[in-house]
Amino acid sequence: MKVLVGKNAPNFKANAIINNQIIENFTLKKFIGKYVLLFFYPKDFTFVCPTELHAFQAKIQDFESRNVQIIAVSTDTEQSHWGWMQLSKQEGGIKGITYPIVADTNKTISYNYGVLAGDWIYDEENDQIEAYKELVAYRGLFLIDKEGIIRHQLINDMPLGRNVNEAIRIIDALIFFEKNGEVCPANWKLGDKGIKTDHKSVALYLSSKKY
Repeated sequence: MKVLVGKNAPNFKANAIINNQIIENFTLKKFIGKYVLLFFYPKDFTFVCPTELHAFQAKIQDFESRNVQIIAVSTDTEQSHWGWMQLSKQEGGIKGITYPIVADTNKTISYNYGVLAGDWIYDEENDQIEAYKELVAYRGLFLIDKEGIIRHQLINDMPLGRNVNEAIRIIDALIFFEKNGEVCPANWKLGDKGIKTDHKSVALYLSSKKY
């Protein structure tokens, strides 16, 4: 599994669905200057996945107020995304989602971000590729800063849904650090104090906490 924190976010160009419209050649580069929360999910028309997509949509104003662009990705086609978007929440669909949903049909985006499940080999004797298990994405989440650098990554196995409030907390921590130059200790949340990077400040902070 790749560790991409501190590295440039791999760019991509692929088709996407935005507000029921198919957008060709959607690219990550256009969002330089904004924070990007890029998250992968395994499949359309499944069970945990719509709960996550709706949970991110429910907090869309919280993300936008922080200058964050949400982008979802799965290995389904843009036609599959569009069809799923026609179904209501009561039908297990994602109607009402407004942020981009990218079609990683060639599975290259998932591979480049290190979240592609399954494996494959090239069979030289028969001149063919053989896949082991489904080549779909794990639940990967990446926070990309305004310069295009990945500052946080989280990868869950497929049965384990993510916590959207935790994603917002991590964004707040990054913004706090960039603004104040102070680091964020364990369990930090918006409104808490940070720590100046010297031993005295760390000692004072630790002595004041009861874990």
